[in-house]
Amino acid sequence: MSGTVVPLHKTPAPPDTEPGPNLTVVPEPAPTPVVPLWVRSGRAIRHAITHEHTREVGRLVVRHSMYVVGGTRIVTRRTWDGRTGARYERLLRAAEATGNYEVAGEWEERLQRFREARHRRRMDLLTSPVDVAKGLAVGTGAGIGTLVGLGVVLAIANEDVTDVLTPLMAVIEFIRLLITIVSVVWGPALRVGPLLALLALWSVGRKQQAAPTWVLPANVRSGEGEPITPSIVVKALRDLGVPALRNAIKGMGDAGAAMLGPIRIAGCGVEVDVTLPSGVSTNEVQAKRRKLAENLTRHEHEVFITIPEAARTVRLWIADSGALDEPIGPSPLVTDETMTADYTKGRAPWGQDLRGDMASLSLYQRHLLITGLSNQGKTVALRSLALWLALDRSVEFWMGDLKGVGDWAMFDGLATRLIQGPTDEHVIEVTEMVEDAVEEMNRRIQAPPGTTFPLLVVIVDEAQMAFMCPAIGDDKRPYGGSKANSRYFMAVRKIHNQGRAVNVLMWQGTQDPTNENLPKLVREGAHTRASLALGTESQARMALGDKAVDGGAAPNLLRPGLDRGTLVVASDGITIPAGQSSITVRTHYIDDDAAKAITDRAKALRDGVTTLHAIDRGEQRDPLADIAAVFGDAPRLLTQDVLKRLAALNEDAYGKWSFGDLTRVLEGTGAEPYKSDGRMAVAADRIRRALANRPEDDGDASISHID
Repeated sequence: MSGTVVPLHKTPAPPDTEPGPNLTVVPEPAPTPVVPLWVRSGRAIRHAITHEHTREVGRLVVRHSMYVVGGTRIVTRRTWDGRTGARYERLLRAAEATGNYEVAGEWEERLQRFREARHRRRMDLLTSPVDVAKGLAVGTGAGIGTLVGLGVVLAIANEDVTDVLTPLMAVIEFIRLLITIVSVVWGPALRVGPLLALLALWSVGRKQQAAPTWVLPANVRSGEGEPITPSIVVKALRDLGVPALRNAIKGMGDAGAAMLGPIRIAGCGVEVDVTLPSGVSTNEVQAKRRKLAENLTRHEHEVFITIPEAARTVRLWIADSGALDEPIGPSPLVTDETMTADYTKGRAPWGQDLRGDMASLSLYQRHLLITGLSNQGKTVALRSLALWLALDRSVEFWMGDLKGVGDWAMFDGLATRLIQGPTDEHVIEVTEMVEDAVEEMNRRIQAPPGTTFPLLVVIVDEAQMAFMCPAIGDDKRPYGGSKANSRYFMAVRKIHNQGRAVNVLMWQGTQDPTNENLPKLVREGAHTRASLALGTESQARMALGDKAVDGGAAPNLLRPGLDRGTLVVASDGITIPAGQSSITVRTHYIDDDAAKAITDRAKALRDGVTTLHAIDRGEQRDPLADIAAVFGDAPRLLTQDVLKRLAALNEDAYGKWSFGDLTRVLEGTGAEPYKSDGRMAVAADRIRRALANRPEDDGDASISHID
């Protein structure tokens, strides 16, 4: 053991003392390695070279040097264009490349006129020296004669003959003074002139940012907020990595902007149509959306590529930088408390399109499907349509919320049926609700021709749980699945096939579409298909269809979480620009409190709705209690309305009731029907009094059904 021995109590020990109980050994520190001088110098040099200040100084030197070089190139190009027909030739080639031969002929004519004018100027130069000499001779002689004449006049006036040469000598003296001034200034001008020329070239290069991108300032390199110009679009297309497109643009020179239509302001961005050269297909540009966006100094989600009607044309919509991250305003349903709805003629205010215009959707006789990843705003988007439609008092809602967290709770007292919960039992109840809607549809179909029916909307949120439910009924038929014996699947298909003709509509919201949780026949039966952010292009095709995706719809390119509430919609019920198959809509966000306020307004338009929260299957009923329940807040109801509400409450028990059945139940209770304004009615307070005063054993007088 080596080291220095030190006593625990700091008592010095003799040099030859061995370590003992009062001594400890302190190891000697390891010797510091000696770094050679050349190594330290190399590290210092490397640190100095790689330091950010050094790199910034280097970029500064290169940047301003390249400004001069770039400015020289720009001035030379401008001078060459001004002295030759190069500009006309480039524009002529560009017009030919785009197939616009009429414009090409016009540029050829202008080039010919330019060449003729240049030829005349050159011919005039041959005779100009003689003309200049003659002019100088005549002018000099006339000038001297004039000066001598003026001198004669002065001599006569001053009576001094020497004044004859005074004007001529004054002019000679002035010329000598100018020569003296030029001789003094010429030297400094020769030295300062090149510096001024360099400064002018530097200024031109700096204004045009004629330097490599890596040496430009950070705010310029980022291009944040850079306005979209024709040259920027052409450069972005040229650098897209499509050889045929790059070669065609190079053949056009700077006039590749001839491919572009007018750049139009479109909401929070700009829109431009690009006619592609021959040999370049539109899907080649669509497939490089991210690279195109980056070439335009934008994020991928800020550039949308669609296919208009014109052949070989793509339509680019380019957002202002950061504009899509700004929220849109509140829904008119929230701000306008007087708004009402009209199912047949009105349009639901859903949000804004990318141009900032209001996006409204017609719901008339259109089945609806909204899909997307979880927590992207699907329920809110679906619910906002139902909130608008609820302001039409003629509309009836049957709702199944298979998430069961209260997103649709505000429709209690507004929807005739409202089932909320995620279990298989809730799926069974929702399935039977949809099957009841099929029976109602069949009843309407069998009505006499010309009969009109109010709208019945069947809404199932989180419908994927119904398709994937493993439960099997007593008849050995599965509730879920996509086969011909699936109860939910077949009920939805029947409504899709015939429902809209008698105003029975099916609205569904589902997550993460696949063939298992959203069968092909069901998704294709929806007239309005909308999708929030999705994970893959195959899911986008399931959600919107091949035609919409081939036309540019790309919900799979939306950013999950960041583009929450942004929908890609394919429907004839919404205004879509000509030639496009879909439109992107940023929906209004209506929170639960605002939704409850809207449903309160909708409830005020109605006489009162009794909401059924579960479908009764063969249980015993208490008719008097059910009659009291269907009144809601209404003080009285016509007997026919009581019968309708009882049938909605339980079709099995009360669906076949007549006025006589109602009278028999109320007979002797003191709440018998009475005539009011010539029509039979029932008073709510009398029903409640009879229910409260009846003997307790009468409460057992229940029914399963009455024939």
